[in-house]
Amino acid sequence: MIDANLHAVVPGISALLPHLPAFWREQIATTAFRGPTESAWPPGMPMSEHPSALRPEGGPAGSDLELLRTQTLDAWDLEQGILNCGYAIESIRNPDAAAALAAAVNDWQIAQWLEPEPRLRASLVVPSQNPALTVAEIERIGHHPGFVQVFLPIRSAMPYGRREYHPVYAAAVDHGLAVSLQYGGFTGNAPTPVGWPNYLIEEYVGMASIAQSQVMSMIIEGVCDAFPDLRVAVVDAGYTWLPATMWRFDKNWRGLRREVPWLRHPPSEYVREHFRFVSGPHDAPRDGAALAHVLSDMWGAQLLLFGSGYPHDHPARPRDAVPSHFSPAEANQMMFDNARDFYRLDATMPTGGRS
Repeated sequence: MIDANLHAVVPGISALLPHLPAFWREQIATTAFRGPTESAWPPGMPMSEHPSALRPEGGPAGSDLELLRTQTLDAWDLEQGILNCGYAIESIRNPDAAAALAAAVNDWQIAQWLEPEPRLRASLVVPSQNPALTVAEIERIGHHPGFVQVFLPIRSAMPYGRREYHPVYAAAVDHGLAVSLQYGGFTGNAPTPVGWPNYLIEEYVGMASIAQSQVMSMIIEGVCDAFPDLRVAVVDAGYTWLPATMWRFDKNWRGLRREVPWLRHPPSEYVREHFRFVSGPHDAPRDGAALAHVLSDMWGAQLLLFGSGYPHDHPARPRDAVPSHFSPAEANQMMFDNARDFYRLDATMPTGGRS
């Protein structure tokens, strides 16, 4: 199996100090900066921390490599796992500080996770609020074999299809990296089209609608046409909304296609060619036949990647994430083949080794 959604959590700003230039270490010391305080996963909540995900002594769940080995890599006999580190870099207003901290997080991932554990790959953390600085970070470290995708928080200052982001996709493609739209994001914009909600549950449920908006934006703005080799993963935003969204998208494209003459195919075809969806959260009916009907309009298992979301609320057994009606071949496709092909994974990483 390959787990496409393992979370790596920075335990505190002190963990990044060895990877920061002297100037920023001094700034942090003199200003008592503690790092981004925003968190898309509030600590201690069931969705953020499954009871079986033991908390390391003195640190947040998801910050300990040995526990991740014990509870996922070894327990589930994973061949490989993809780390996603949501450090809320996008919430930092100083662009130079955001760029420095993004670089420090990536160097920390290499030193603390990738080099000691060759079964892991990682998502490149970038200052996504600034496309030019994002490109610079991809150019700096995107060649490292441990990184397989660029982490873009799904909430953004503007839709990701906008042409301001096209250099980001060009850099990702040039370095053989996928792009990952990940749950969360702190940009100052309201997380709903009608303003700020009062409760976390509204934002949590509504994150799926933001994912829909980003997928539509990237297709309509011609990102897939401009970058035919681009691969996009949608993480922690569900997937059962996709058929209804694509039905409406295709229907209206037929009537309004003169507005976007660069689109060569119906929008749903771009989804099949370029997008993959990580399995959790599994927002689906309990009735296996009903889910089979929904997935029949998503090309079956072709678009799904298994992702536990560890240490967040995750299935006790990975097989629980597989729709019950999938054949053994379809289950294997979802649990292994799709991720191997999408991320272009090999068996081992050429640098580092198990400690």
